[in-house]
Amino acid sequence: MIYNIKANELILFIPPIDPESVIWSGLPLSPDEALQRYDVDRVLLTTEVNSTLAQIASQSEGKATAFAIPEQVSEDTTFSPFAQTNFSILKKAIEDTRVVKDEYEIALLRKANEISAKAHIAALKAARSATNEREIEGAFIATCIANGCREQSYHPIVASGTSAATLHYQKNDEDLIDPVTKKKKLNVLIDAGGEYRTYCSDITRVFPLSGKFSTESRQIYDLVLRMQTESMAMLKEGVLWEDVHSLAHRIAIRGLLELGILRGSEEELFEKRISVAFFPHGLGHYLGMDTHDTGGNPNYEDKDTMFRYLRVRGRLPAGSVVTVEPGVRSPCILTLALRYLA
Repeated sequence: MIYNIKANELILFIPPIDPESVIWSGLPLSPDEALQRYDVDRVLLTTEVNSTLAQIASQSEGKATAFAIPEQVSEDTTFSPFAQTNFSILKKAIEDTRVVKDEYEIALLRKANEISAKAHIAALKAARSATNEREIEGAFIATCIANGCREQSYHPIVASGTSAATLHYQKNDEDLIDPVTKKKKLNVLIDAGGEYRTYCSDITRVFPLSGKFSTESRQIYDLVLRMQTESMAMLKEGVLWEDVHSLAHRIAIRGLLELGILRGSEEELFEKRISVAFFPHGLGHYLGMDTHDTGGNPNYEDKDTMFRYLRVRGRLPAGSVVTVEPGVRSPCILTLALRYLA
C-alpha cells in the first residue's frame, strides 16, 4: 500500500492475474472488486508500484520523502525518485496509531469475543463427558469455525490439573483422569480466542471438572475475581498501567494473607515482590489485529521483577482495548476480561 500524504490518497496494490494459478485457486479479486471491498481510494496492480512512486515524487518536484518499513519492501521497489528515504519511524508511528481503535474496529473485536464466548460455553459443556484435553479444544475450535472465526487468535491452551500452572501450556493432550488417584482432576483452564476478520479475542476461564469447586479452589478463584474487578474499576483515560498492575498485586497479597498462605505485613510483602512468585506475568496487554497488539512499549530489561513482563507501560489512551487478566498460580486459578476504554 502507498499513502500519499499530500494528496490524502490511499492506494492498494494487488497482484496481476497469473493464468497458471487460476485453474488451481480460481480467479483472484479484480481491482474493481477490491475497490468495493476495501476502504481505499484506488486499486492498482503490483506491477505499477514503481511508476506510481515516481509519479508521486514528481508531483513534489523531487523534494518528497518516502517512508517505509524495513524488510517489508519488495527488492524490486525503488525510491530513487525521492529526495530522501526514511526507514526508521514509520513502523513505530503505525504501532502507536493502532493502539486507539475506531468504532468499526471495536465492532470487529466485539464480534470476535461474542463468537469466542459461545466457543467457551461449548467447551465447558464438552468437558462434562470429555476424557482428554484435546476433546475440549476440539469443541472450542469447532464452535469458532461454525460461527465465523475460521482462525484462532493464538494456539488454544486447555490445561487440566497442575498443567494450568504453565502459563503458555501447549500440549492439550493430557487425560482428565488423574493417573494416581484415578479420579477426575479438580479444574481445567481454557485460554483461547477466535479471530474474526483479522481482529482477535483473548479469553481465559477456569472451571471445576466435577461441576463444583473444591473449597481451596473457590477461595483462590474468588481472590482472582476480586483482583480483576477492582483492577477494571481503575480503568479510564490516562490511568497509569503500572498503577493498575500494582493494585492487582496488593489485592493478591491481602487475599493470600487472609488465607494464611503468606505471613507478614502487606507493605513488606509488596516491597520484597513476594507476590511475583504467585503472579509472575503482566496484568494484560493491548488487543487488536494481534493478540498482543502493538504500541505497548514493554521493557523486558526492567530490573524490577514486578514490572519486567508488563506488555503495556505508561498511560492508557481513550479508545484503547486492553485485557485485564490477573492470576494466582498454584492452585492455578486465573480469570480474564476485556475492557474497552471509552
